[in-house]
Amino acid sequence: MRQGSRVRLPDVNDMDELVERFLAYIDVERGLAKSTIAAYRSDLRRYTAWLAKNGVSAPDAIARGHVEGFVASLADESARSRARRLAAVHELHRFIVAEGKAPADVSEGVKAPKSLDTLPDVLTIDEVKALLDAASPQGDDDAVGLRDKALLEFMYATGCRVSEAVGADLADLDLEAHVARLMGKGSKQRLVPIGSYACAALHDYLAGARTALMERAKRAPELRAVFLNKRGRRLSRQSVWEIVKLAGRRAGITRPLHPHTLRHSYATHLIQGGADVRSVQELLGHASVTTTQIYTHVSPQTLIETYITSHPRAR
Repeated sequence: MRQGSRVRLPDVNDMDELVERFLAYIDVERGLAKSTIAAYRSDLRRYTAWLAKNGVSAPDAIARGHVEGFVASLADESARSRARRLAAVHELHRFIVAEGKAPADVSEGVKAPKSLDTLPDVLTIDEVKALLDAASPQGDDDAVGLRDKALLEFMYATGCRVSEAVGADLADLDLEAHVARLMGKGSKQRLVPIGSYACAALHDYLAGARTALMERAKRAPELRAVFLNKRGRRLSRQSVWEIVKLAGRRAGITRPLHPHTLRHSYATHLIQGGADVRSVQELLGHASVTTTQIYTHVSPQTLIETYITSHPRAR
C-alpha cells in the first residue's frame, strides 16, 4: 500500500465495527506486530463491552465520564495494565475523530494511574552464568539441550524479546561477523552484536543438533527458523517460557523467571558496565529513551559502596 493511503472499509458507526476498522488500520498502514494488535483487540473489546453495559453503542455518544468510568472499573488490575488499556482507548478515540465519527477526542486529558517505580526483575551476573550453564546439563549429545543453551545464550547476548528470538531466521545470523538482525515491534529491524559465548553455542547447535531436530518432523520441517522445537517446527513463545523456567530450577534460582528477565539483565549489566543509555536504547530497539531509563537504577549495595568510597566523612 502506498505511503499515506487509507484502509477502505464500509462506513460504520457501531463501536465493535469501528474497533475492527481501527485494528485493520494499525495492521495494514502502521505495520504493528501481530502480538501488539492482539493486545489492542483484547483491551478494546473490554472497553466496548463496558460501554455496552452502560448503554453506549455509538462513538458520538461517548463522554469523558465514560472513559474515566472505564478506567475506574479496572481498579483491581495493576497500574501498568490500566495504563496499557487506557493507551489503547486513547489510540481508538484519535482514530474515531480522524474518521469523522465524533467531533472531539473525549479521552484526551484522561490520565493513566501513576505506577510505582518498580524495577524490572534482574539476575546478577553469577545467576545468569548459572542459568546458562544449566540449560544443557547432558552436554554435546543432547540436541534439545544444545538448542536451549544456544537460545538462552542468544537472548542474553542480544537482549532480544522472546518474539524476536523465535522469529529469528538463519539468514538473520552472521556468526563470522558476530551480528544478528532482529525484527522488532512495528517490523523495525536492527543489527545487534553477538558475543563469543553465544556464537560458540549457536555454532554447536547449528553444527548438528538443529538437523537432528529437523529429522524428527512428521511433515515438512522448518527450513528458515533458527530455533526448532522437538518436532522440527519453529519454536513457540510458550516453549521459551518453559525452557527459561526449567533452566532456572536447575540453576537453583528460586524466584520466578520469564524470558524478559534475560532482556532486563542484559540492559542492566550493560548500564552497570559503563554503556550509555542512548546506546542501550538502540540495542534494545526502544522507540523512546524514557523506556530505557528504568535500567539506570542502581542497587542499594552499590549506593552504599559509592557513599563509603566517596564521602569525606563516611569512614
